[in-house]
Amino acid sequence: MLTRVHALPDLAERLTSETHGPHWNSVHAVFESWVDGRPPKAALRRHLTDLAPAESAELVSRSRETTTHFAWCLRDRPDEPFTFWLHEYKPQRDWRAGYADSVHNHRYHFCTVILSGGYRHERFSATIDPVTGLVDAATMTRGADYALGTSGYLLASEFHRIPTALDGTMTFLVKSRPVAPWSLSFDPGTGLGHRHVPVECRLPELTKRI
Repeated sequence: MLTRVHALPDLAERLTSETHGPHWNSVHAVFESWVDGRPPKAALRRHLTDLAPAESAELVSRSRETTTHFAWCLRDRPDEPFTFWLHEYKPQRDWRAGYADSVHNHRYHFCTVILSGGYRHERFSATIDPVTGLVDAATMTRGADYALGTSGYLLASEFHRIPTALDGTMTFLVKSRPVAPWSLSFDPGTGLGHRHVPVECRLPELTKRI
């Protein structure tokens, strides 16, 4: 039985050595095998408590707050093709519109497992305007409620949203390095699409504009 004494290094090693080919489903197969039907909440807690003060400070500096959750970057090694994250969802009453609850895609592929709580997950087919490059329509293709222990994966080209989550929901994610320069979102209520460019990618633009 896997003890997960060194949970994240073990997963990083397995993803590097056992993943073959460009298909993300092979990454998810390794991820599911590592999870082995047992969400690694205790192992992640142990990882956090074992961090030295300098490592804790680095983790905080890599992490960020969104309108719907706190995204904690647990591991980011430049020589590895993956990063590991813990998403801590805010209580539903504290959500502000425009992030997980919008129809959106990501700049990266990812695998995820629910550590606690649960959420509603919906997938969408999106139409991209050829002139603006923004989403101008989205149709839900399927949706379901997912509970503790559920795992899955999403490609950067796929659109989804999480409209609701139980209070106390947390997820563990393995993300690829970015495969696109930006992501897109769409608000079905207003019909407006948006492009999201990470701030770190805007430095050349800032230099030109200042």
